Amino acid sequence: MSVLHATEESTGPVSSANRSQKNNTVPAGQKRTQVMSRTTLNFWLDLFMLVVFLGMLFVAAVVHTIFPAGSAAEGWILWGWSFDQWSQLEFGLICLFALSVLVHLILHWNWLCSVASKLAGRRKKVKSDDPTRTLIGVGILILVLNVMGLAIAAAVITIQSPV
Repeated sequence: MSVLHATEESTGPVSSANRSQKNNTVPAGQKRTQVMSRTTLNFWLDLFMLVVFLGMLFVAAVVHTIFPAGSAAEGWILWGWSFDQWSQLEFGLICLFALSVLVHLILHWNWLCSVASKLAGRRKKVKSDDPTRTLIGVGILILVLNVMGLAIAAAVITIQSPV
């Protein structure tokens, strides 16, 4: 595990069984303190994503079923919040969920690359620390963000105001 271990005391030289983790040794007598295991981090992230997703569902139901459509919702208030405030909360939850999905993908990047490699029919074993994987991931992220940016730009250019 490369991320976050519980406090451990080193008792001296590292055996050959423990050398499988690159640069993961602690000098004798020193402690290694880290907050939580990668599994625990994944659990809390997934639980957070579930809570945010359920919040998105609830707010979307409120915005789209409780309030009147569009400009007819002007002046309507639910639990002290206007239609615009509920819409802003919905957008904020969507952004928070998207960010947590991105973190989730980062934490599972090696697994994703391994599965994609197998599905692509590659038989050659790729090292888990292969920098090509990171470059491909960054490239895909840049491509997706550019496509989204172009779609938003197209929407801004082609929107029509009422006559």
